[in-house]
Amino acid sequence: MIGHEMYGTGEQKVLVFHGWGLDHSAFYPLYPALDTQAFTFAFMDYRGCGLSRDQKGCCTIAEIAADALELADQLNWKSFHLVGHSMGGMVLQWVAAAVPLRIKSAVAVTPVPACGVPDMEAPRRQFLLTAVESPQGLAMFFAGGAANRHNPSWAKSMAAKSLAATDREVYAKYTLAWADTNFAQKVVGTRVPLKVLVGEHDTITAEMMKRTILKWFPGSELEVLGNCAHYPMFETPINLATVCQAFMMEHKE
Repeated sequence: MIGHEMYGTGEQKVLVFHGWGLDHSAFYPLYPALDTQAFTFAFMDYRGCGLSRDQKGCCTIAEIAADALELADQLNWKSFHLVGHSMGGMVLQWVAAAVPLRIKSAVAVTPVPACGVPDMEAPRRQFLLTAVESPQGLAMFFAGGAANRHNPSWAKSMAAKSLAATDREVYAKYTLAWADTNFAQKVVGTRVPLKVLVGEHDTITAEMMKRTILKWFPGSELEVLGNCAHYPMFETPINLATVCQAFMMEHKE
């Protein structure tokens, strides 16, 4: 079984996907604001990350999605909600398109669209592929993701946390997974209740979402989260937990 942490005992089941360079513990700031009587959360770790650090694999979006569905089956979850951050938001789109009838709702938090990032500039790509080579480089990545708005100590702690929880070999593989994978044609027309959240200071913008995910998923909706960039689980955790749970409760049946 893929590594995961269970939290809560509620009737509403939720699969949660973390972002690049992180593991399930990225969501710990949300825990005090989660309704554990209404929800049961399964915070999954990808191969090479966190509780799955010793599990080897090809580190693709397809593999993560397959592991997620296997986990749901092992938990005997016939229907469930999805929450995914960044690269995890990309996984969310794959899973929703694969088994739409099992998905009660989905909340994509600052998600990478299913088309990947085909126009990424070469220097940024190279930076991401080699960021793991030094804590300083990784700290720069996290600082930039938060729009360089916060104390540098936070970014340094994030880099240390990432390196402690992640197999160094998978950083580049997962970079290529979210940057180069394009399965947009597979998700077009998928009908699941979907809410897309973007931070007001993030490089993943509302306009980008309108051109991609909101176009592909009929009836999907968008909300811009204030006072945060790419990491609302750290920047505004109580608000993020509140918004996610409110949407899921709207689609609990």
